[in-house]
Amino acid sequence: MLAALGHESRLAIFRLLVEAGPAGLHASAIGEQLGIPNATLSFHLSHLSRVGLIRGERESRFIRYSAAYETMDALITFLTRNCCQGQACLPLSASCTEEGCCLPPPVALK
Repeated sequence: MLAALGHESRLAIFRLLVEAGPAGLHASAIGEQLGIPNATLSFHLSHLSRVGLIRGERESRFIRYSAAYETMDALITFLTRNCCQGQACLPLSASCTEEGCCLPPPVALK
C-alpha cells in the first residue's frame, strides 16, 4: 500500500477520493481535476484498487471510485501501533471526528 501511495499521481488520486467522501467520483472527474490522461489514470486506478486502497463501482457505462476508508484506517493503525510507548503523541489523529475528518486541517508533508 505504501509503495502504491509513493507515486505522486496515485497519492493525488487517493487524496482526492478521500476528500470526495464515501460518494466518490467518476473516473472522468478524477482525470479532469488532476489533469491525468485516461490511459494513465486507468493504470493508476487499477493499481490503487489492486492494493485495496480504493474501490470502483460500475454505474451504467461509468465507474465511480471511492476511498476504502476501512483500509486507510487499518494502514494508519498499523503504522502507529505501539507509537511512543502507548502515549498520546499524534494530536492530528487524536482530533479525528466520527465523520472521518481531522481538525485542524492536515499539515502539508515535505
